[in-house]
Amino acid sequence: MALRIIGCGNFDRGDDAAGLLVVRHLRSLLVETLGVIPDLEITEQRGESFSSMDCLTNFDHVILVDATAPSGTPGQVQVWNAHADRLPEDIFPSSTHAFGVREAVELARAMNRLPQVLLIYGIEGKRFVLGAPLSPEVECAVASVAERLMTRVSDLLVKTSQRSRLAEMT
Repeated sequence: MALRIIGCGNFDRGDDAAGLLVVRHLRSLLVETLGVIPDLEITEQRGESFSSMDCLTNFDHVILVDATAPSGTPGQVQVWNAHADRLPEDIFPSSTHAFGVREAVELARAMNRLPQVLLIYGIEGKRFVLGAPLSPEVECAVASVAERLMTRVSDLLVKTSQRSRLAEMT
């Protein structure tokens, strides 16, 4: 399966912490229910230059979670399949990360280094100023996205287990 889940963001800028909070919540859910899962890596990315792009490599499946620009519906969650869609500039503008998610994905695409599956979960933010607290809408979305990812991981584990059993039978 080789799955990496990446949370991006900055804890000092309000809703920009959304991706980081999702992966921390997901990690605690997984430990409580499933324990350690081989071939699953959950990591935090604060956007240090090209390390964002490097995080996309060496895994078959990558799920990346980050805050998106405000557009009127704080806490709204959108999901993009990087193989089917280019990430919109107005949703993932140049960010506090300097080299943001959009730039990392598009550079990986140009270099033919996208993983087999790359899903980007964007949580629309409301407050991004230095020292701002997390908005209530984004806080609710963080829990919701962590639960959705928990279900996705569980489903992938079941499919992987079924494929292994089928391979053993042949």
